[in-house]
Amino acid sequence: MGRTLTVTAPDSHRPRTFGVEEELLLVDPVSGTPQAVSGAVIQYAREHGDGLPGSGRKPMETELQREQLETGTRPTTSLDDLADQVRGTRLAAARAAGGVGAAIAALATSPMAVRPSLTPSARYRLMAAAYGRTADEQLTCGCHVHVHVSSPDEGVAVLDRIRPWLPPLLALSGNSPYWQGIDTGYDSWRHEAWGRWPSSGPTEPFGSAKAYRAAVAALLRTGALLDEGMIYFDARLSRNYPTVEIRVSDVCLNAGDTVLMAALVRALVDSAALDWREGRPPDPVRADLLRLAMWRAARSGLRDELVHPVTHEAAPARRVVDALFAHLSPALERNGDRETAGRLLEALLERGNGAGLQRAAHHRSRDVRGVVAEAIDRTVGS
Repeated sequence: MGRTLTVTAPDSHRPRTFGVEEELLLVDPVSGTPQAVSGAVIQYAREHGDGLPGSGRKPMETELQREQLETGTRPTTSLDDLADQVRGTRLAAARAAGGVGAAIAALATSPMAVRPSLTPSARYRLMAAAYGRTADEQLTCGCHVHVHVSSPDEGVAVLDRIRPWLPPLLALSGNSPYWQGIDTGYDSWRHEAWGRWPSSGPTEPFGSAKAYRAAVAALLRTGALLDEGMIYFDARLSRNYPTVEIRVSDVCLNAGDTVLMAALVRALVDSAALDWREGRPPDPVRADLLRLAMWRAARSGLRDELVHPVTHEAAPARRVVDALFAHLSPALERNGDRETAGRLLEALLERGNGAGLQRAAHHRSRDVRGVVAEAIDRTVGS
């Protein structure tokens, strides 16, 4: 991530600013095979003015592999504006990809067999040399939500308090059942592939910004990470701007699901910050239990039981999602997002997450190429 976001501090009359980064798959529009054309897509966008009008920055960036493209929204306080931007960035990316004979698909892994092509940058070459097959096979697309925090201490207080509520977000966003042409049985195989990085996953509570920085420094001293950019916690403080970055979600097939994730994440941050200000301590649940909760969410998504964020015991997925929405409802109401978030959530629960939609497409077409074809249509048309 190389962008600079300008954000405004929250106050009692205005919701926090937030923004979304989406990683998209670049594919052949006929065969569905991933295409190593990210550089050409970005060049086409530059030459033809495809992007966000008035953004003041490039809305598209390269990622680790040339078969993927990262897009980002400007910071905003309005959920409606964020929705317009998400759809606008997808449309701009689709136009630019089309200009070089490709298409975009909001798929968190490729249904088609692929051998990814490394983006030729010095840092990525170092990563490939250091991490071997983990880097070679890492063609995964996530959705990252940034939410403004007033200070690093508030940010760390938020990180400490949102931990048990992150697995339901993964279950809702699961959109990567296929890997190298087969159904893995997981709703989010992206989560499993991403988990190979040495610093990925949940963390123990930090307690303060000073303790967070000390933990990061200790990880860097091991030599197992190239730099601070490889702090791949499920949620982390941004290095570049005053936000917390929540990184657990798959990229969502439907743009509306991305908007839902952003609304829920901002409400999570608001709720956690309020608990901190009012002196309520974080849940001391261990990171190893949270790792199991994340695995459960990745494995079955909304199809089976999840780990309840309060009791930390198995519970039906719908009960867990209802608990999440009840927990966030006061903050959603304060932000003016409750009605929209509720409508988007009910729509998701009725039709299923991206993994369910992909499997339904496969059932209809009997071919993973059909999965990609439907994903291309949904990515921009949803």
